[in-house]
Amino acid sequence: MSRRIKRMNPKPRSRDERDESRPHQARGAKKAGPRPGGKPGGKPPRFAGERAERRAPERIERRPPKAALERPAQEKSIEPLLPTKVQTVKVTADENNMRVDRFLEARFPGLSFSHIQRVVRKGELRVDGKRVDSKDRLEEGQSVRIPPLKLDAPKVGGELSEAAQKTLKALKEMTIYEDDDVLVLNKPAGLAVQGGSGMTRHIDQMLEVMRDAKGQKPRLVHRIDRETSGCLLVAKTRFAASHLTGAFRSRSARKVYWALVPGLPKPKQGRISTFLAKEESEDDTIMRIAQHGDEGASHAVTYYAVVETAGNKLTWVSLKPVTGRTHQLRAHMAHIGHPILGDPKYFNIENWQLPGGLQNRLHLLARRIVIPHPRGGVIDATAPLPPHMQQSWNLLGLDASRFDPIENAPEE
Repeated sequence: MSRRIKRMNPKPRSRDERDESRPHQARGAKKAGPRPGGKPGGKPPRFAGERAERRAPERIERRPPKAALERPAQEKSIEPLLPTKVQTVKVTADENNMRVDRFLEARFPGLSFSHIQRVVRKGELRVDGKRVDSKDRLEEGQSVRIPPLKLDAPKVGGELSEAAQKTLKALKEMTIYEDDDVLVLNKPAGLAVQGGSGMTRHIDQMLEVMRDAKGQKPRLVHRIDRETSGCLLVAKTRFAASHLTGAFRSRSARKVYWALVPGLPKPKQGRISTFLAKEESEDDTIMRIAQHGDEGASHAVTYYAVVETAGNKLTWVSLKPVTGRTHQLRAHMAHIGHPILGDPKYFNIENWQLPGGLQNRLHLLARRIVIPHPRGGVIDATAPLPPHMQQSWNLLGLDASRFDPIENAPEE
């Protein structure tokens, strides 16, 4: 039986190129034939229940009728005020359920991520008189005490500097899907998503060059680790950000990762369910396996499946996180005795020798993301293997074109 993969066209056609008398849809999905040498009754699809979908792939409405493109009320920009002294503001209906950091970013375009984190961490920003975390969500009518802020002037209009042009070009080269609301980047390994101590270049900072005429820049919808490569979802509008973050909260987003691990996991398909808690030391921060009820412990669930082995010494696995905890996949694979190759934090096998020719870098790829589009249809983006993983696949004789199955993995 031939298998089909639905892939979205990364560069939508312009309005002038489209026949207005036809439905507004993306171009047809690309089709992939069976794997060379494949046999009937081979590997099942990656997700249970996708056979019917592949026979009749859903097509995304990339450009709805003009009326549908009108921005909802919550997307109207709020004119930034320069808070030279302490001020108290009310959370509006449009800002209900917004994260604290997103609230500040929307109110004050140009406010840096590091400055937001600092005023929240120091307790200078209060909600109804109480300290909050940057990820806490606001409710309509709450009072927010805002301290004097140091704003970076938003770069709106005008010519981009040479450095900004290089940054914009780098983002375009990373782009694997883009439309008016959404951007999916193929983040390279080694590039952080957000800033931290001593961090001068990261995706969030790079997105500054994409601010619109109102000073609003694209927003990160989720994060992946610095050394993990692959699909990173970005919202270009507040409307899209609200819908996409809602999809992650409701677990209607599906993510598939590829990894290379030592040994052969048994059984070949399984479910890992633990509690994870952050453990901090002077030198490092890791996620440890915790017990229910432990302080800061969160439940984490991952499905895994063996795709292919290389002499029973190394195994290519496909991973599907149901929850999205920090370092979840890395901690879970170490927990079952098969830590991800090249992981500096969780690879804990003593006297294990790295096969010749393989780079000692994290072999973890955010391979695919499938999520409902804010305006209807589905975003389905796939990232290629990064160079160091492609090198390992070539040396080990692994076929990156084959499908990786995960059976009986529920969507919630």
